[in-house]
Amino acid sequence: MSVPSPTALIASERRIDVWLACYDEISDPRLHAEYRKLLTDDERGRELGFYFPDDQKCYLITRALVRTVLSKYLAVEPAEWRFTRNEYGRPQIANLDHEQCGLRFNISHARGLIAFAVTQHREVGIDTEYMRSRPVPFEIAHRFLSSTELAELTTLPPERRQERFFEYWTFKESYIKARGMGLSIPLDQFSFHYPHERAVRIEIEPQLNDSNRWAFWQFRPTTEHLLALCAEHRNGGSPSLTIRRTIPLLTEQVLQLELLKTSDVL
Repeated sequence: MSVPSPTALIASERRIDVWLACYDEISDPRLHAEYRKLLTDDERGRELGFYFPDDQKCYLITRALVRTVLSKYLAVEPAEWRFTRNEYGRPQIANLDHEQCGLRFNISHARGLIAFAVTQHREVGIDTEYMRSRPVPFEIAHRFLSSTELAELTTLPPERRQERFFEYWTFKESYIKARGMGLSIPLDQFSFHYPHERAVRIEIEPQLNDSNRWAFWQFRPTTEHLLALCAEHRNGGSPSLTIRRTIPLLTEQVLQLELLKTSDVL
């Protein structure tokens, strides 16, 4: 099958691009074959290492998405990208100098959806969750939330707790991923608060050795998913966002999603 030439984009620290792929809708085996051509031998082996077909498909399309999107910003062929992980497991580009390249990215996926954030010289973290997963037992919420978050959760009626839990969880995941340290950061040492319906702010305990240098956004990219984005403030301001839905190698479309919560309105 023929594929179109990629659209060239310019990465900027004044903008974050979020790319969404609904992988359930990408089922053409010919397209899957094109994706596999972009992967390394190790990545093709990892795809086959997943037991469930849905996990195989998610992995394949995630790798194709990362490679094809990054090639929109730099003159590197999708198959030529090489990746490594930092000491906490965060993926990063291996075959270009970190500072000279300037690209910063982060990946998240949940059932049916892959989310990929790209920017320049600005740390970024993204998380998406599938909202129709089985309810989170309230009894285990203390493992993931701070005491103030847990106290706020108890004030809600039971039917609202599941959604509020995922609001907290996506914000918390986006923050620890932006810092590049994952779950090595204790989840009870920072908290999210909602001054009003569309606002969010973070409070960070001194022992985390971090300042309030982060901007946050939250969207619902589909009726079944919640997405949170965290990005580092640079030069005194928050970046603009562009959100696109894509089928790697085939199509892309700019979306206008309703902004649910943001730190920019404080």
